[in-house]
Amino acid sequence: MKATVKTASLEISANTSGAELCSVKKDGVEYIWQAGDAWKRYAPILFPFICSPKGKKYKANGVEYTMPTNHGFARDKEFALKEQTDNSLSFVLTSDEETLKVYPYDFELTVSFTVDGDSVEVLNSVKNTGKGDMYFYLGGHPAFNCPLEEGLSFDDYEIRYEKTETIIQPLLTGGERTVIDNAQGYKLTRALFDHDVIMKDKPNSKSITLMSDKGSRSVTLRFPESECIAVWSSTGNDEARFVCLEPWTSVPVYADDEFEDIEKKPHAVKLAAGGKFDYRYYIEVK
Repeated sequence: MKATVKTASLEISANTSGAELCSVKKDGVEYIWQAGDAWKRYAPILFPFICSPKGKKYKANGVEYTMPTNHGFARDKEFALKEQTDNSLSFVLTSDEETLKVYPYDFELTVSFTVDGDSVEVLNSVKNTGKGDMYFYLGGHPAFNCPLEEGLSFDDYEIRYEKTETIIQPLLTGGERTVIDNAQGYKLTRALFDHDVIMKDKPNSKSITLMSDKGSRSVTLRFPESECIAVWSSTGNDEARFVCLEPWTSVPVYADDEFEDIEKKPHAVKLAAGGKFDYRYYIEVK
């Protein structure tokens, strides 16, 4: 089921399926990728893992579990519409018999979208409803249309960070490459993503912008609480007219594969029984 709110500046929609933000419109222009054949998602929630552990296996409390899907299960679960106001939507997912088979923690995950002017606050709140500590990774994966204006192409756009960054990316074929060296951005090309996602751990920046000097429309994603920001699009597919700007709590779970036990994975968020963890980012459209 899709729910929609419309304010003086923006119209947004989100689905109970995955609690995905599936539309952000300003002046009738759609900013969110519409789940086309090149990638059939809009803005999935990554929980309780970002990416996958080695062999999709991990241990919790000494017991081995298999997380069968990439990025956890939240993106494929049906949420309940918890609340709708004049400028916000809120959805909730609770642990159940199926989630406990692959992730042995009781939880409540609430996802809220709140419009403020030309900005959408995305708030993910995890509550530990169990009797012991729980561990997880959490992130966003919103896909934005690229190009954002008629007459422009994918290659007309660039990624610009708030501050200068150095990004060195491991290559799928071995070795590494420097994406940027003490610079604020890079131009988009299909070949840029030949080696998958471009990540920056512990960035200097707290925002990132998809923009073109040939157009007037842009998207800025602010991530004040993120330890890692990622950029991704499908390589070699001209029909993939989107770019994902992905704020993550940390580097992916596979970065911690040295440790089988989730309790020992250094980047996993630890949440005590009865505790709540809030994670925010903001989408600003122009």
